[in-house]
Parts: sequence; structure tokens; C-alpha cells
Amino acid sequence: MNANQFIVERVSPFDVGTTVEKIIKVAADRGWQNPATHNLQQSLAKSGKNVRPVQVVEICKPEFSGKMLEGSNERIVSILMPCRISIYEKEDGKTYIALLNMTGMADGMPDAVVSAVTRASNESFEIVDQVTKS
Repeated sequence: MNANQFIVERVSPFDVGTTVEKIIKVAADRGWQNPATHNLQQSLAKSGKNVRPVQVVEICKPEFSGKMLEGSNERIVSILMPCRISIYEKEDGKTYIALLNMTGMADGMPDAVVSAVTRASNESFEIVDQVTKS
């Protein structure tokens, strides 16, 4: 992975629903919480828009988020929380997973933020890698 690449995309061997379930399970097994999952296909259908399946899974690990929110100067990074992983289908019928490379975004931030963001980003990629290599 290129450290300057802010959004990373991987192919999943599963359909969207299965990929979402597996990401939530693997994350939970590693101590992450799943505060919300957004089914954007369903939300848009309510407005008359038909799109291919797309869901956004939010994951949070208090060990990391707590470190980022303890100090006043670090709270600005709350815009990046919780970590979001997008799972969607493209026209080729394949399922893809996209996530932010937050490590690159932490440059210049306070040390506590850099440490927590780097660890959170690394674990997020490990979760996705575990699912895509199942």
C-alpha cells in the first residue's frame, strides 16, 4: 500500500451482505465495536434512486478513540471517527471494500493522535485483509 494513497480499494471474494457480516465479526473478535451500518442502497431507494448494493460499516475501538479524544487539541480528529469501511458492488458484479489510509492523514498531528490513528488504521487493514483472504 502506498502511504500517500488515502483511499484503498480491495476485492472481496464474497457478496456485499456476506462481506459486511464478516467485517463486523472479524472486527468484534479484535475488540472493535460496530456502532452503525448504513445501507445506502436502501436509503437511496426511499428517494427513488436505484443504485447497486453499497453499505458503510462503522467500527470503533475505544482503546484508540479514547486516546484521540483525551486532549483538547486532539479532538479535531473526531471527524475521522468512527472508522468507516465501505462495501459495494461495481458494474463488473464483484464486491469491493474501500477504507481510508488514515496514517497518511495524521501527519503533523499531535503524537497521541499519530500513534492512535496509525494503530487504528493498521488494524482496520488487518481486518479487511483477514476477510479478503478467507
